[in-house]
Amino acid sequence: MVSMFLSLESMLFLAFTLGGGLQIVHQVVHLACVGLDQLTKHLINGALGWGETMELIPGLIGLTKIRNTGMAWSLMADSDFRWVLAVVSVAVSIALVVIILAVKMPNWEKFALSLVLGGAVGNAIDRIVLGYVIDMIKTEFISFPIFNVADSFITVGAILFVILYSVRSFKEEKAQKNAEMPELRRLKEKRRGETDDDNGDKM
Repeated sequence: MVSMFLSLESMLFLAFTLGGGLQIVHQVVHLACVGLDQLTKHLINGALGWGETMELIPGLIGLTKIRNTGMAWSLMADSDFRWVLAVVSVAVSIALVVIILAVKMPNWEKFALSLVLGGAVGNAIDRIVLGYVIDMIKTEFISFPIFNVADSFITVGAILFVILYSVRSFKEEKAQKNAEMPELRRLKEKRRGETDDDNGDKM
């Protein structure tokens, strides 16, 4: 499985490189997300034992190192489907690469998907190599599942993509309506003129 993942990363790098242009930027973003996620997990491994807690910002954020065999945000925690989740993570990563490379969209939307890709790959590494995901970030001001940096990239990227896509769709729909207005106005004037002509003939 480890060799499979390394082969996947090699294929992702090759795909982005062959894409050229800003595709390489998206590759850098994706790799930076993966690197930052893995770095934080490496540091937390050396600083805390399982279940140990460290306070970062009193009343706001702390660290608690836990194993998560489920999905992001500890969904389906303690699940026995870790290899299924690993395969799903790899499949999602491949699908995101295909979308980023093949689908025509603004670069900011591809940037957002690159964040999601980086988070997905970061958690996939844990699932494939360790059999579980290391979570450590705990919110003190609200009751919320413990998560990690990869989860944050996935969430921020997904929200950013939805916002950007929604704004673009709204603008395109508005532009299309504005483009259709002159034509509709011309058709109405034509029909009005035809009606006036018919009324004139009757008189």
